[in-house]
Amino acid sequence: MRSSRSKALYPGPLTHPNQPPKDDRVLPETRIVGAIIVPFLIVAFIMLYGFPGNTDTLFAWTIRPDMTPLIMGAGYISGSYFFCRVVTSRSWHQVHLGFLPITAFTWFMAVATFMHLDRFHQGHISFYAWIGLYIFTPAIVPIIWLRNSSTDPGMAGRGELMLSRSLRYLVGGAGVIQLAIALVLLISPDLMVNLWPWKLTPLTAQVIGGWFALPSVVAILMALDARWSAIKITLESQLIGLGLMLVAIIRAWADFDGTNLFTFVFIGGIAVMFLGLLALYFYMEGLRRQPRSFY
Repeated sequence: MRSSRSKALYPGPLTHPNQPPKDDRVLPETRIVGAIIVPFLIVAFIMLYGFPGNTDTLFAWTIRPDMTPLIMGAGYISGSYFFCRVVTSRSWHQVHLGFLPITAFTWFMAVATFMHLDRFHQGHISFYAWIGLYIFTPAIVPIIWLRNSSTDPGMAGRGELMLSRSLRYLVGGAGVIQLAIALVLLISPDLMVNLWPWKLTPLTAQVIGGWFALPSVVAILMALDARWSAIKITLESQLIGLGLMLVAIIRAWADFDGTNLFTFVFIGGIAVMFLGLLALYFYMEGLRRQPRSFY
């Protein structure tokens, strides 16, 4: 009898006998798109995280104060790590979890951009790169996910390590709360401008909403697809971003309103997410390295 850890999470679409078996490969077009996106994200990280005070000359629009570009930069370098793993991964299911969260993020960015085009440095090379990125990726990323998902067997293999039911509920619940915050930032940015722990504009409120939407969808999908092999790479990407956000808080501490309760809610939330996901990572990796017997 197989260990319960190797049971299928979900059977996936039934395969017709005449259809080729699902081989879990990463399609060439998926690797190509990932390779094209990576340089844009690295450049954005350098500009935003390296020189947050120079967005008026370097970036697609002027962003003040520094905390906002620092958060954006942290997110972009975590995304570059993810897409590098997409390019090099041998199995689609190991990276599939990141595509729908990135789709949600790009939709947020597209909405924010076209609602506030007057705020951008039109004619600047960074503006054209930003516009190009958020015209094409909101369509390309979900199409790539849909096409490549046909290769995923959708089954937990023999010996597959799975998140426990309690962990899935915990992570999924946290994701739902984050998604609610993201939607408020997108739909009612003026409300969040008045509550946020550092100064925002309606544009930056909606952009920050995108950075909440991405990890929220990751968390919800982790609750749905509990295969550790499907979660690991995307979780590593999230840890990179959260770790750099904590460094950003130290760098931009002067931007925070120390009298605002949400300052400490925000900082505590980021710290708890980072430490919680880090603990989950080491816990699951410890289990993965333990010898397991199957009968």
